[in-house]
Amino acid sequence: MTRYNLVSLVGIPLLIGLGWLMSSDRRRMNWRAIIWGVVLQFAFGAVLFLMPFGMKVFAFMNDAVVRLLDCAGKGTYFVFGPLAIPPGRVSPAGEPSLGFFLAFQAFPTIVFFSALMAILYYWRVMPLIIRCFSWVFARLMRVSGAESLCAASNIFVGIESATTVRPYIERMTRSELFVMLTAGMSTVASNVLAFYTYCLQDTFWGIAGHLISASVLSAPAAIVMAKVMVPETGEPVTMGRVPEDASERDKSLFEAVINGATAGMRLIFGIIALLLAVLGLMAVVDLVLCSAGARINMMMGWHMDWSLSGLLAWVFYIPTALMGVQPEDIGAVARLLGERVIGTEVASYRDLALMLSQGTFVHARSAVIASYALCGFAHVASVAIFVGGIAALAPSRSGELARLGFKALIAATIACMLTACVAGVFLSGISPLLGIGVRP
Repeated sequence: MTRYNLVSLVGIPLLIGLGWLMSSDRRRMNWRAIIWGVVLQFAFGAVLFLMPFGMKVFAFMNDAVVRLLDCAGKGTYFVFGPLAIPPGRVSPAGEPSLGFFLAFQAFPTIVFFSALMAILYYWRVMPLIIRCFSWVFARLMRVSGAESLCAASNIFVGIESATTVRPYIERMTRSELFVMLTAGMSTVASNVLAFYTYCLQDTFWGIAGHLISASVLSAPAAIVMAKVMVPETGEPVTMGRVPEDASERDKSLFEAVINGATAGMRLIFGIIALLLAVLGLMAVVDLVLCSAGARINMMMGWHMDWSLSGLLAWVFYIPTALMGVQPEDIGAVARLLGERVIGTEVASYRDLALMLSQGTFVHARSAVIASYALCGFAHVASVAIFVGGIAALAPSRSGELARLGFKALIAATIACMLTACVAGVFLSGISPLLGIGVRP
């Protein structure tokens, strides 16, 4: 174990301690949830990163997602023609690629994977997997069945996970609501995960396996941080049992495909709207900050980056170091984390792909850790999405959800960094998963 693996290990209790400093009740800690949450992360990490069987599972998951992306490309090419051909490839008709187009190559994968997930839900495959995860969380971490079911659902879906516990939201405790918000912002849905894979697969081989493992690792991390920052003080209705999934089931396979594809299109339009608005507003803020900063740099003789993401990079500098990132790459990773908070993880993953293609990272380990830390909906826009989405299902709790929103964003951000620390503990210069990670 290298010193950077040890830094990642030490970073885990320090990040949990950071959450404890912001806790609503520092004397009331669910130590069982905290300890078992970390143990579950380490157990999964050990199987995945150290055992030969885990390596094979990792390679299988990555290969499966990449092959499914190739299948998704058939429909994309039929609709968009040459615009859908990825860079460096040719179509079956011999047409060369026109370059990378986010809207015509990456976004359509969301529709395909949304339809695929809807089919798996209709066949009751996903509900069974989610129930197994939720049973483990509820039994080992001693949390309520409703919050564990919602956290487990978030490994595979987004805001829709709230519908799995819809009948219980009105009666949930404050801590349970906080778990719902934190878990939602700490993980990524499978359809969006496929989108990130598409953006990174040419520069980061094995990215699909890393993102899948990050999403699984982040579920217990979300529960840990939620219970640290808003400890349970009430009596959960579903304590000791995992309720049945309350989400509506499609009546036929074809209906599942239609509803899944339609949901994917709505998600695409939502992402496009966020990117247009948030990135444009960021440019306005950067214009003002950089104009003022240029004068300050001139007066003081500094060379400081006054952009919003540049300033936020300073906020994330120490947490990035705690994740075990080598000193040469701390600035680059911290900037990505700062950008994710305000500009969404979509922009951050695109910049990660750009950095990899330009050789920005000195160490491959840093890029892998960054991919884990970014794997979550932990940004400002998500506060509105998750607070609004859950409040629509339980209007009487809207005020309390709104008060918890930004605190959940902080908890989710720390949870993602906690997941990156666990990955950092196992990654070393001779790690097989690091060896198949970033292409030279």
